[in-house]
Amino acid sequence: MSAPPPLPTWGKNVSETDSFIEEVTEEVRRDRLFKLLRRYGWIGIAVVLLIVGGAAWREYSRAQERAAAEALGDSILAALETDDRGASIAALEAVEAPAPGGAALLGLLTAAQAATDAQTDTAVAALGEVARNGEVAQIYRDIASFKLLLLQADTAEADERRSGFAALARAGSPLRLLAEEQLALIEVETGDREAAVARFQAILEDSEVSAGLRQRVSQVIVALGGDLDAA
Repeated sequence: MSAPPPLPTWGKNVSETDSFIEEVTEEVRRDRLFKLLRRYGWIGIAVVLLIVGGAAWREYSRAQERAAAEALGDSILAALETDDRGASIAALEAVEAPAPGGAALLGLLTAAQAATDAQTDTAVAALGEVARNGEVAQIYRDIASFKLLLLQADTAEADERRSGFAALARAGSPLRLLAEEQLALIEVETGDREAAVARFQAILEDSEVSAGLRQRVSQVIVALGGDLDAA
């Protein structure tokens, strides 16, 4: 009896060929990758350096800002600790603020010290500088303008003060109702009692009126002969 014919080997050859092709393809890929890394690898290194450097710079900047703020606070406290108003004002004026916000704070504090010491001109100058500084946050500028108008009650004309307070009574302003109160007081000053009472009553009806302002306005309405029930 003859032996069976040998099995065909074409399947094995195909498998080995596929494996060989995959190995060659992988080698080609690795070779291309290494070439790309050699050619463009510096870009990845540069990106990593930029990220690390940026993080380090942010931390450094924050540390510098904290140090500057602490130094400013220490200087302000040292200036306010003295009982001599003149010396306190001079010390505040000598402090250098590193940012517009710090400059605004220094101006407001200088004006407060000067007003307490009856140095009205110094207070007016400090407040005016803050109010005109376009780099300062709007709230600081509004506070400076409000205090400036109050200081000028005996020197500025009623129309000028009315215009200033009307600008501060705009919708959304934190000083809106306080400015409305001053507008009503100007109306009392100029003899327009009915308009003043109506404005005071509108303040009482406002949902944002504070307890202190409500009490002041109520007392003025009564003093002017107005009717609290109408509000």
